[in-house]
Amino acid sequence: MGTGLWRRVLRTIVVQWIAVGVCAPAMAQVEWDAATTDVATAESGVTEEELLFADIPSVYGASKYEQKVTEAPSSITIITADEIAKYGYRTLAEILRSVRGFYTTDDRAYTYLGVRGFGRPGDYNTRVLLLIDGHRTNDNVYDSAFVGLEFFVDVDLIDRVEIIRGPSSSLYGTSAFFAVINVITKKGRDYQTVEVAGGTGSHDTYIPRITYGDRLDNGLEYLFSATYFTSDGNHRLFFREFDDPATNDGIAEDADDEETVKLFGEVMWHDFTLQMVYSDRDKTVPTGSYGTYFGEPWTTISDATWYVDLKYEHSFDAKTSVLARLSYDDYWYSGDYTYDWAEAEDPPDLVVNKDSGRGEWWRAEVQASRVLFDAHRVIVGGDFRGNTRQEQKNLDQEVYLDDRRASDNWAVFLQDEFSFWEHFILNAGIRYDHYDTFGVTTNPRLALIYNPDAKTSLKLLYGTAFRGPNAYEFYYTDGFATIKPNPDLDPETIETAEAVVERYLGDHLRVVASVFHYKIEDLIDLQLDPEDELLVFRNLDEVTANGVELELEGKWHNGLEGRVSYTYQDTENDSTGTRLTNSPQHLAKLNVIIPVVHERLFADMEVQYTSERTTTQGTRAGDIAVANLTLFSREWIDGLQIAASVYNLLDEEYFDPVSDELAQDAIEQDGRTFRFKVAYAF
Repeated sequence: MGTGLWRRVLRTIVVQWIAVGVCAPAMAQVEWDAATTDVATAESGVTEEELLFADIPSVYGASKYEQKVTEAPSSITIITADEIAKYGYRTLAEILRSVRGFYTTDDRAYTYLGVRGFGRPGDYNTRVLLLIDGHRTNDNVYDSAFVGLEFFVDVDLIDRVEIIRGPSSSLYGTSAFFAVINVITKKGRDYQTVEVAGGTGSHDTYIPRITYGDRLDNGLEYLFSATYFTSDGNHRLFFREFDDPATNDGIAEDADDEETVKLFGEVMWHDFTLQMVYSDRDKTVPTGSYGTYFGEPWTTISDATWYVDLKYEHSFDAKTSVLARLSYDDYWYSGDYTYDWAEAEDPPDLVVNKDSGRGEWWRAEVQASRVLFDAHRVIVGGDFRGNTRQEQKNLDQEVYLDDRRASDNWAVFLQDEFSFWEHFILNAGIRYDHYDTFGVTTNPRLALIYNPDAKTSLKLLYGTAFRGPNAYEFYYTDGFATIKPNPDLDPETIETAEAVVERYLGDHLRVVASVFHYKIEDLIDLQLDPEDELLVFRNLDEVTANGVELELEGKWHNGLEGRVSYTYQDTENDSTGTRLTNSPQHLAKLNVIIPVVHERLFADMEVQYTSERTTTQGTRAGDIAVANLTLFSREWIDGLQIAASVYNLLDEEYFDPVSDELAQDAIEQDGRTFRFKVAYAF
C-alpha cells in the first residue's frame, strides 16, 4: 500500500473519530437512556441479548423456504431497510458494495458486480442471479442483471436484501454461479398510508416518489409506487485518450445525463400475490465506447422492462406447503451509436448505428415442501421457461443483423434437509436442466452444518453451477465486421468448496469467517480469431481462486451498531498463470451507525478499501479508500424522515477498469457528491 494511500486512510479514520467526538455528549444521554431501559428489561425477565441477537435472522432464497441463516447451506448476508435508509444507499449496487466479498465497477453506461475476485469488465452481471421476491430478473437475450440506477425497483421499497454466496444452480439453474441476490420488497402493511418523498443532489439530480399501501380487514393488501429520477450527470468529464483539438481536447461536456421511471404494484389476497413492475431508463454515454464518435451527438442507450408475476403459496399445515408461480416478462434495449465515416477527415460524416435487443418470455414454476419423519424437509419442484422472442438487430444505412429466435428450457430439482444427531444438518440437492440450445446439465449441492449451540454454526459447503451461453454470445454480429457469432458454445461451469464459521460472542458481537476455493472451466471469453481478424465468443479459459473472508458485527441496545470485514482473494487464469483483470486482492470495509439523539438522529459512516486492479490493457488501476457519511433523522415529526449524505467525503480521485470496447483502460469515478432527501407519511 503506497504512502499516499496510507495518508488518505489515516485522514478517513480521523474524520470518523471527529464524528464520534461530536456525537459523544449526545451518546452519553443515550447511554443513560439505555441504562434505564436495561433496568426495565431486567425486571421484565428479558435480557438485552434476547433483544439484540436472540432472533437470528431468517433467509428464504437459500433453500426456497424460510430458515435461520445459521442453518442455511450458504454464507449469508442480509441488509435491512433500516440500514439502507441510515447509510443513504441510492442503488442496489451501493448496497452490495458494502458487504464482504463484493465490489463494483462503473463505465458510465452500466454498473457491474465483482464477487470473490471475479469481475469481468463489461460483463452484464451474467454470473449473478438477481431475484425480486423470488422472480428471476436476468433477461433472455444478454442474461443481464441490473444493479445500478437501471435496477427495476426504487431502493426505498426494499425491505431487505438476501445475499446468498456460492453456487445455487441446484435450485435456480443458470446464472446462480457466484451468488443469488434476492430483493424482498415492502408490503402494504409497511405503509398503511400515502408516503411522498423527494430528493435532490449533485449534478442537478431530482428524485420524486409517491407510494400508497395498506392492508384491509378483509385480508386484501396492496402497494403502489411511482419514482422518477433525472440527473444531468457530471457536466465536464476529461478522457486523456481523446486529448486532441479534433475531439474537444478530450472533454465531454453535458454528456452524462440519465433519466429513469420506475412503477411498482402489488396486490395480495390470502394465498395469491400479483406483482407488476415497470422500469424505463435512458442514459447518455460520454466515453466514446465501441469506437463511436467522441462529441455531439453523443451515444445514447435505453433499457426498459416490465413483468407481471402471479404467485400462489399455501401451507396446509406446519409440515406441508406448495408454491406455484406464473409470470411474463418483456425486455427491450436500444442504442444509438454515432460513428464518423469520414475517417478523421473534416468535416465528419456522422452516421447513427442502431443496435437493439428484445426479449419476451413466460415462466411457470411449481414446488412442494414436506417434512418427513420429523427429520427430513424435502422440497421438490420444476420450472419451464418459454422464450417466445429473442431478437437482436443492428443497422444504419444497411441491415447487418436481424436475428430472431425462440427457445425453451425446463428443469426439475430435489433437495433434502436432514437433521440428525441433534446438532447436525445435512442439506443435499440436485437439479437437472434441459436447454434447446446446448443440451443438458446436472448440478448438485451438498452442505454439512453443525450447530453445537444456538450461538454457533459450522458449515462445510460444496456445489457446482453453470451459466448457459446467452443469445448475444451465440448469435450477435455488428455492422463493422468486428464480431461474429458462435452457435457452438458450451456452458461455463464452476465447482466450489467452502468452510464457514459463524459465532455470536457475548451479548453484542457476531463473527463470521469463511475460506473458499473455486475452479471455473470453459469460461466464455471474447477472442480475436487469427484466421479472419474477427472477435468471437469461445470457451477458452480455466480460472482457479482461493480466498478468506472475515467479518465482525456489533449491536448495542443504545442504537450503536456496525460491522467491519476483510476479504483476501487470489484469482488466477490457469492458462497464463496471471491474476484476472479487475480482481482486487484485498477488500476492507467498515460501517458504523452512531446514535446522536436516541431513535431520532443518527450519524452513519462507511469506509471501503479496494486494492489495485489490473486492466484489460495490462495497466493498473490504483487502490482506493472511499468514505461516505450520512445524517439520518426520523420521527421528530410523526411520519417525517430526513437524510443528508455526502459520498466520497474526502474527494478521492479513483478509476474503475473497463472492457476492451472502450479506448480507455479505466474510467474516472465521481468525486465528492451529496444528496438531501425528505420523506413524509401522511
